[in-house]
Amino acid sequence: MAYQAKEFELAGMKGFSEQLLKNHMTLYQGYVNNFNKLNDILLQMEKDGKYGTPEYAELNRRMGWEFNGMRLHELYFENISKKPSPMDPKSKFLKSLLKEFGSVEFFTKDFKSMGAMRGLGWVVLYLDKQSGRMFNVWINEHDTGHFAGCVPLLVMDVFEHAYMLDYQLKKADYIETFFNSIDWKAVQKRFE
Repeated sequence: MAYQAKEFELAGMKGFSEQLLKNHMTLYQGYVNNFNKLNDILLQMEKDGKYGTPEYAELNRRMGWEFNGMRLHELYFENISKKPSPMDPKSKFLKSLLKEFGSVEFFTKDFKSMGAMRGLGWVVLYLDKQSGRMFNVWINEHDTGHFAGCVPLLVMDVFEHAYMLDYQLKKADYIETFFNSIDWKAVQKRFE
């Protein structure tokens, strides 16, 4: 069964132009379409017995890029909102965040600093359910650098397409706008 692009109600978000959001949604749709096409091609190759070919190998390697490009964008769009919500001061999420980072301020500084690093990619607050620990992680490419088995709680896109149209080279301004747009209810739901 083919994946379908999800709908997100982001039009009118403060700090994100309609053109930037439209471009970003088009890019996301491309990941969904490409994953579906890739999956169809690979299924046909398998039916045709082309397992040992270089094409089969390379297309399989590409699957993680397309799938994670789709899923990371979904997580990103789900954790921002034109009606952002604050952290629940009584939530288990906040208690765990404080246990790991000591303060919301330190967590925020660490997360924003990762986003401001040179380069493009993603910043993800991960929860390792086995240990109960949280980690801010820099992801350089969609398909590499993820913490296996961990749950992405907060996802920030820091590829240029996420901010250049509105912020040019002022990545720090984009990061601030992102933080002002977080729907902490969505993040807390992932934690639960």
